[in-house]
Order: sequence, then structure tokens, then C-alpha cells
Amino acid sequence: MKEEKSILAKNPTAFHNYEILEKYEVGIVLYGTEIKSIRQGKVNLKDAYAGIDKNGEVYVYNMHISPYEQGNIYNKDPLRHRKLLLNKREILKLHEYTTQKGFTLVPIDLYFKGNKVKMCLGVGRGKKLYDKREDLKKQEDQRKIERYMKN
Repeated sequence: MKEEKSILAKNPTAFHNYEILEKYEVGIVLYGTEIKSIRQGKVNLKDAYAGIDKNGEVYVYNMHISPYEQGNIYNKDPLRHRKLLLNKREILKLHEYTTQKGFTLVPIDLYFKGNKVKMCLGVGRGKKLYDKREDLKKQEDQRKIERYMKN
């Protein structure tokens, strides 16, 4: 039985600004009103990034989840730090990457897997301006080829 993934939010700048080397599927600690708001599609990953704190736990920062309208006192801060759920071996591997210069943890997308919210977390290396230009040129060339093949 294969589980369905319904994507809730994508990080539009993840693949443009970073070369993604590895991807991890991680759980995320959320509260009830945050889940209800996510189900309504009120989540934004644009400026989000992840990091490992001094206690060895992984958190995602700047992920904006709008407050739930009927949530009254149970609503949490929209930009609070949210803990990501990984096992110890994965955290140690991510810690090795992030201690090297130029590597960072980038949230790629947020989705439901079954009835649980999961996040795709990538280990990224920042692209230089000329790398971004090369990628745009390759995409444009690919579009030209597809247009030519279509006609």
C-alpha cells in the first residue's frame, strides 16, 4: 500500500539559490491550530531555514504559519521555531555538513504523508551568480528544444 503525498507548500527559492546534495524526510512538531491553518494552505516556506542548536536538536526558523481564525487563545506565534524530528544518526550527519563552510539546511517542501505533516529538508551548498546564470541558460535551451520538437 503506497501512501499519498499531498504537497502543501514549496520553497520557491530552494533550487535557485542552492545546489541540493541530500534530502531528508523529517517530521515536525506542531500544535492543533497550526495543523488546521496548514490544512487551509496558510503556510509559507520562502525565507525558512533550518539549524542545529547547542543541545543537538534541529529546528526550522522563519517558517510562517498564519494564525487559525477560530483558534483564539490557542494560537501560537506565526514565526516561532519549530522542532524537526530526526534520529540521532541523521542529526550527527547533518551536523558534519553544517560545520563545513558553505553548507546549510534548506526546507524544500511541506506535505501530508497519511495524516502526518512531513518536511523535505535538503543539505544545500550556495550557488554563485554564474552558476545561477548557467542554470537559467540550460532551462531556456531546454525550452527551445521542446518547442522545436513540438513543431
